[in-house]
Amino acid sequence: MLARLARHWPEYAIEAALLALFMLSASAFGVLLFHPDSPVHAWLHSALARRAWMGLAMGLTAVALVYSPLGKRSGAHMNPSVTLGFLALGRVRPGDAVAYVLAQFAGGLLGMQLAAALLARWIAHPEVSYVVTLPGARGVAVAFLAEAAISFVLFTVVLRVSGIPGLARWTGLSAGVLVMLYITFEAPLSGMSMNPARSFGSAFAARLWSAYWLYLTAPVLGMLAAAALFARTRVPAAGCAKLHHQNRQRCIFCGANQAREKS
Repeated sequence: MLARLARHWPEYAIEAALLALFMLSASAFGVLLFHPDSPVHAWLHSALARRAWMGLAMGLTAVALVYSPLGKRSGAHMNPSVTLGFLALGRVRPGDAVAYVLAQFAGGLLGMQLAAALLARWIAHPEVSYVVTLPGARGVAVAFLAEAAISFVLFTVVLRVSGIPGLARWTGLSAGVLVMLYITFEAPLSGMSMNPARSFGSAFAARLWSAYWLYLTAPVLGMLAAAALFARTRVPAAGCAKLHHQNRQRCIFCGANQAREKS
């Protein structure tokens, strides 16, 4: 197992880098769209309009990362909930899952610290607050259910689309569209996380942990529920754990293209 982990360290490092880039993007667009001194904030008078532009920006960021050379290499989970969902289906080995989750938390933390250093004058403003995820006005219970629901739907879509040969290459795009829609319409309920590592990075920077348990548990439960439902209708081990598999990058999950590397 140790030898396998040593061979797979590039994928672990990539997972950290991908989430760090996602956090940098979220922070930059958060300042641009929500800081009161931003000209874009002044131009967009509606909170819904700001969320729609934020959703578009982050949806495109997610898509760009999935289809980047780095995303094609690691599978672009960028989220412990996704990794654990694939683990439950037998598509990820336990050792790789542990390493992915640790890398994702490290990436979320690193990306937010870099954002805080680069955007120190603006990111701490209460209207931005390190793009921290917090329950909305309807309370913690609604936020918990909302996080579980959106996580369930996203992972269900990922599993279903990736399992259709003619559509599999569009799995990353499907996920990006959902991210866009969730930020636009669901964010007032829960802040729209789906990602324990993403919320950890922001909570650490903001020193705001009051509802972090929600983002640590609800997304995982939602995606595990999606995996369990999928397993009832499909062979659990069928398929792979990459969001984009139609490329020549090696796959540490199913072994594709590794024989070519050794030859």
